[in-house]
Amino acid sequence: MTGLDPIARLEAWLADAARTEPNDPGAMSVATVGADGRPSLRMVLLRGIDARGLVFYTNLASRKAAEIAHNSAVALCLHWKSLERQVRVEGHAELVSAAEADAYFASRERDSQIGAWASKQSQVLEGRFKLERRVIKYATAFAIGPVPRPEFWSGYRTVPERIEFWEKRPFRLHDRTCYERDGALWRSFKLYP
Repeated sequence: MTGLDPIARLEAWLADAARTEPNDPGAMSVATVGADGRPSLRMVLLRGIDARGLVFYTNLASRKAAEIAHNSAVALCLHWKSLERQVRVEGHAELVSAAEADAYFASRERDSQIGAWASKQSQVLEGRFKLERRVIKYATAFAIGPVPRPEFWSGYRTVPERIEFWEKRPFRLHDRTCYERDGALWRSFKLYP
């Protein structure tokens, strides 16, 4: 079957999750692969979704950013326990535009903006006091006016090539629908549970 829109389905499932999940319905795992070939997995927050893909933000000096720079192939997983559903996405990550990153950064709470400046994400932290001193440093530096987005902070859009929807069914006969990109269209098929 072709011509279906898995992004619209994902948006509907996210809306359902926003009504039922107690915390962070946009929490998703992001899997990357390091230069050594080892996979790495962590949780991030989905901060945007449209026909182009799924967006999350991070420090560009982080481990995930270094791994994406080496190999842009990524996998995402959103799991909603309360709904007994999950979505798996496979594709490649690309940087969002500076304008998109600026707009999202400006929408964040001021404390989160200061935190982005203060954190040397994924680097060794010698002690909590060192981090707190960096927070004070940047809170003082940006005491007046808006906090600018650091050059080392931006977002990635995962451009999906495959999206799988999983929904729990009785007797472990779960419903699995897979969509694969076929040029500008999507084709879908069912998978055995």
